[in-house]
Amino acid sequence: MEIRTGLTLQEKLRILADAAKYDVACTSSGADRRGREGYLGNSVAAGICHSFASDGRCISLLKILLTNHCIYDCKYCLNRVSNDTVRTAFTPREVCELTIEFYKRNYIEGLFLSSGVWKNPTHTMERICEVLYLLRNEYRFNGYIHVKAIPGAPDDLLAAAGYMADRMSVNLELPTGESLKKLAPNKTHRAILRPMRMVSDTIAEHRLAIGKSAQMERSASTRRLRGGIFAGAGSRIGERESFSLPAELRRRDLQRPFVPAGQSTQMIIGATPETDYHLLKTTQHLYQTYDLKRVFFSAYVPLNEDSDLPAIGTPPPLLREHRLYQADWLLRFYGFHVDELLSEERPDFNELLDPKCDWALRHLELFPVEINTADYGMILRIPGVGPKSALRIVQARKYGKLDFPHLKKMGVVLKRAHYFITCDGRMMYATPIEERYIARQLIGTNEKENWQIRHREERNFRQMSLFEDLQMQA
Repeated sequence: MEIRTGLTLQEKLRILADAAKYDVACTSSGADRRGREGYLGNSVAAGICHSFASDGRCISLLKILLTNHCIYDCKYCLNRVSNDTVRTAFTPREVCELTIEFYKRNYIEGLFLSSGVWKNPTHTMERICEVLYLLRNEYRFNGYIHVKAIPGAPDDLLAAAGYMADRMSVNLELPTGESLKKLAPNKTHRAILRPMRMVSDTIAEHRLAIGKSAQMERSASTRRLRGGIFAGAGSRIGERESFSLPAELRRRDLQRPFVPAGQSTQMIIGATPETDYHLLKTTQHLYQTYDLKRVFFSAYVPLNEDSDLPAIGTPPPLLREHRLYQADWLLRFYGFHVDELLSEERPDFNELLDPKCDWALRHLELFPVEINTADYGMILRIPGVGPKSALRIVQARKYGKLDFPHLKKMGVVLKRAHYFITCDGRMMYATPIEERYIARQLIGTNEKENWQIRHREERNFRQMSLFEDLQMQA
């Protein structure tokens, strides 16, 4: 497998932008770094105005691989070493020039840089660090940068990247050790989790050094999680491993924050038989143990022929991916625990319902909820009620009793909520509190949305191209 030479910069861009499209771990920055005199760009919230494709993938970053050359043979990956595909690589300076030129033309707000493993993890991480160093120092780029940490690379290289990037991510890939061994024999969870631990510990150390809490700010619902464990088919991962930051890096200038936008990870769903319960158990544990900013889910797109994978042409589980994102939101912002949403006896969501409705239907003994007297925590668990509308309800009822028109003005989605609430002891309609009846009604309400998710145009697995009609010269 040789890297093709003689390709123009535009040809490299088409190959390596296309090769990056299945990595979904990028979203709004979470960083807040204002512009500086003599520097180009910023990463304040208003400066990173991301657009998203209909499948949720971020399209406002220049999203590329440093190279699609890879020494590993992961069965699910299009860039695996055994695939016969054109291989190429950017030089660090080419990445910098592309980033700056696209930024000046207002095509992008930042850079998302990942890579196949080129020669070995150390060599790959050195090249990524060279890109970051040139961008931050020679090109004086002050905008948002998200890079992938390469498992197996030395700690000092990972730390150096963390002081120059805004966000780092290490893809867990699969939630159980057995699945990873089966589909990615060159990788282990231990090797993947070590850089994840290093990044989380260094973030905590930096935050403590500047007088902040060791944990990144997040919702109270996430902070309340306790006792989460990885749940895999006979495997346990994520055992805490202590990490000692190198002395040289402990003396770094504290004015430069370490990974200020936090770290994230990604898991592939649909390539292996793990249940929703297993996936969310893993997700919950990652939030607790590694203080991740986000866990992303990627519906597996059958690209390679292999007896251990779904056949080519099998529809990707897009609706399942959507439900897992909704459940992740419940964990982070609604105070739910995985064991409340699912169990070993009932390990998967009803894909035709959003997870909050699915939970409510299995706990009808708690409903209907009287909107004028219930506490905030219970109101937040009503389908169709979000954090903002729940807070409005609690504040508004101090001045009088609420009715259904009031709730609609506050943003409550009554087409879901009315089955589960009363206002002053009365329901909106004479609705029987019966699981099958309410489930049929809710499924009918969601039918159009579910169809749209399952039938995304062109399967929508390509990221939106910013370069289709762009004429560039090498």
